[in-house]
Amino acid sequence: MTVEEFLDLFVKELEENSGLRDYFQLIDRERLFLFRKSYLQQRLAFVDKHVQKSGAGIWDVGCGYANASIFLALNGHKVVGSTLEYYYDQLQNRLAFWSKYGNLSALDLRYEDIFDARPAPGSYDYILAQDTLHHLEPLHEALILFKSVLKADGKIIISEENGSNLYCRMKHFRERGFKRIIKTWDERLGKYLWFGNENTRSYAVWKKEFRNADLEVFPEETEFIRFYPPGFFKTDNYRELVEKEQRLWRKVPLLKDYFFFGINYTAGKI
Repeated sequence: MTVEEFLDLFVKELEENSGLRDYFQLIDRERLFLFRKSYLQQRLAFVDKHVQKSGAGIWDVGCGYANASIFLALNGHKVVGSTLEYYYDQLQNRLAFWSKYGNLSALDLRYEDIFDARPAPGSYDYILAQDTLHHLEPLHEALILFKSVLKADGKIIISEENGSNLYCRMKHFRERGFKRIIKTWDERLGKYLWFGNENTRSYAVWKKEFRNADLEVFPEETEFIRFYPPGFFKTDNYRELVEKEQRLWRKVPLLKDYFFFGINYTAGKI
């Protein structure tokens, strides 16, 4: 299944599932549809591009509503999705929908703390972390865990908010102040967990954090995404806008560092 085919079916699912529709806010505001769809498309296409092994073993850490997990399982990969989201029980409804379009027998969605999961060393070809790293605490221990469970030639595929983005920095500071790490009670697990409170970082800081765990970020596989605001996206130009963005961040470092919203990048063992 291609990324475009998946997103077309995803829109159909949103039309049938009001809870999911409210969460993603994709189809209820026409002027934002292409803006938000292009963002989902770029992140999922990045995953699809870098999962190159057939029938790969993949750990989707912080899988959330499991979009990427479902997409990868439909394409023949063995996926374990770990989450701590409050809507975990709703995921079975999603599986019922997507099972009509392919085999999901190799998909295992779990409510678990990754530090309790402790997969065997060298278990996974790929680790996927979309909007997840900035929540993981202690971060260094999480990265050491990733290094342990990743195969020698494995790859970590990451999508994160750009922690240098000026708007996001102001927004998060208003929301959380200096409380970047908090302790929260998990009712289902019956224990306290440390949690990164929108603890986003710049690309340079992420590279440093990975190096401290003997992991390497691959700059040649990095891309910055989402620069133009919603009003720029039209039916006849949104693909060209995305291509223009990809040229723009490479030419103007200032825009890349402070005005692009997201970062897709990969990492692996040194």
